[in-house]
Amino acid sequence: MIMEKGYIQVYTGNGKGKTTCALGLSLRAVCAGKKVFFGQFTKGMKYSELNAPNYLPNFTLEQFGRDVFILGNPTKADKEVARKGLQKAEEVLTSGEYDVVVLDEINIALFYELFSVDEVIEILDRKAEKTEVILTGRYANERIIEKADLVTEMKEIKHYYTQGVPARKGIED
Repeated sequence: MIMEKGYIQVYTGNGKGKTTCALGLSLRAVCAGKKVFFGQFTKGMKYSELNAPNYLPNFTLEQFGRDVFILGNPTKADKEVARKGLQKAEEVLTSGEYDVVVLDEINIALFYELFSVDEVIEILDRKAEKTEVILTGRYANERIIEKADLVTEMKEIKHYYTQGVPARKGIED
């Protein structure tokens, strides 16, 4: 079935699973013959999903972050990389070339004021009609939540990292 309208989805909250959920939806879309763009904001570290384009046709992944996660105040370099990502997001969302566009950790980029909520909403307003867009990251701005058609909050109830279990390759990394 061809999508007549693409909706705006938000995955937020303090629990694990936001990026994982977006990756799962991306896998489902690619397996249905759809074209996916997965842009990761604030991430420049090596994650296992960076290998996905080698295995999945019609799946593109780009990172718009440095090799360290922002702690404290973002640097000029953090803002420059994020701004490039926002420009790329605008290109892919308005092009109509992709069926699904994931803006992973864009809510964190907004939280750290790497760009403005107004800019993101303006881009969302101009997205290609049939493009589904997923915005992930904790601290989703209230205006982004209001703009979305679907919002899921991941709530942490229990996690083994509190017992000292580090991120495991292929599961959390």
